[in-house]
Amino acid sequence: MKKKVFGRKLSRDKNERKALFKSLISSLVLSERIQTTESKAKAIKSEIEKLVTKAKQADESAKTVLQKNLSRLAFEKILKDIAPRFSNRQGGYVRLIKLGKRFGDDAPMAIIEWTEKAKEVAVVTPKVKKTKSKQVKPKTVKKPTKTKVIKKKSE
Repeated sequence: MKKKVFGRKLSRDKNERKALFKSLISSLVLSERIQTTESKAKAIKSEIEKLVTKAKQADESAKTVLQKNLSRLAFEKILKDIAPRFSNRQGGYVRLIKLGKRFGDDAPMAIIEWTEKAKEVAVVTPKVKKTKSKQVKPKTVKKPTKTKVIKKKSE
């Protein structure tokens, strides 16, 4: 009978687990979609929901909590890009998509991603005039032909 057991241990001690969750959450924020095992995805889902809710507040106490749980690049991206994206949503910021089992150890895999995609911004690139440059033809090298030597039989 399990009593007072909270969270997922994932066969790691406390510090390893915290580092694993921090790296998984930071990589989700940076790449917007990650593939991991189903148990790890379920373990970080609630943490991500809490961090996005804190990022929407954007006050000093929220920033200290975010800095503690995210890498520097992920901290900047969650404040500037992800929190404004979910300003009208009350919860349910991420979705879990179950995949098949991993070939090597038969572990159930899942993809965790944001429910709302980033808005595509049309980027206008200036046209560059192409200047004619002299095209150098590659030199062809004549391959020596193989000659067969026929030996006469002496009679």
